[in-house]
Amino acid sequence: MENEPRGAILQRDKQTYAIVPRTPAGIVSPEHLENIVAVVRRYSIPVIKMTSGQRMALVGIRKDDVEKIWSELKMTVGQATAPCVHYVQACPGTVVCKYGNQDSLSLGLELEELYLDMNLPAKLKMGISGCPRCCGESYLRDVGVWGSAKGWTVTFGGNSGGRPRIGDVMAKNLATDDARDLVRRLLVYYRDNGKPRERTARFVERVGVDAIRKDILASAPYIPAGEP
Repeated sequence: MENEPRGAILQRDKQTYAIVPRTPAGIVSPEHLENIVAVVRRYSIPVIKMTSGQRMALVGIRKDDVEKIWSELKMTVGQATAPCVHYVQACPGTVVCKYGNQDSLSLGLELEELYLDMNLPAKLKMGISGCPRCCGESYLRDVGVWGSAKGWTVTFGGNSGGRPRIGDVMAKNLATDDARDLVRRLLVYYRDNGKPRERTARFVERVGVDAIRKDILASAPYIPAGEP
């Protein structure tokens, strides 16, 4: 909306705003935490809400304070409404978890950095999990990746909203470079063929998963014939 503060969402009271600082893959530094605490106290922000996307929403901000708060936070905007990658949700993976098969945290951070500014038909969420337990909720995200002892499985078209959908497996047992490349192919295909405001779940239902596999997997030499 015109004249709305940068990166701010008007709240139910029509007077205050919420902002969501970007915390890539749920990672936040001590310095950022200290800035958040200082800002919340200085501007008497009434609510800090941990979101399902591993982010912190600061809620109840006066309009005139939004830009000053962004300046003091020294953090970038975590998108909440724009048609782009909103966040990459990632579990700890092999960094600390005893169940981790693959380094989901590093891959999640890399994917968020790669596609943060990519324009898409609608908002998009990714879930990266280091093992089949899928703590990154991979099957319920637009793009999901989860690891096993044999490599990565990539899913597409998941959604946890009012019309939930389990993502379709695009390929499995991939090396990290190949999984990264397949995510790129899926995002480009969706960008070029999706309709405005069409989430990936509805896109897959409209186009058909078989058509997507045919168009994408046929040119991916690292995926054996007959996969998944």
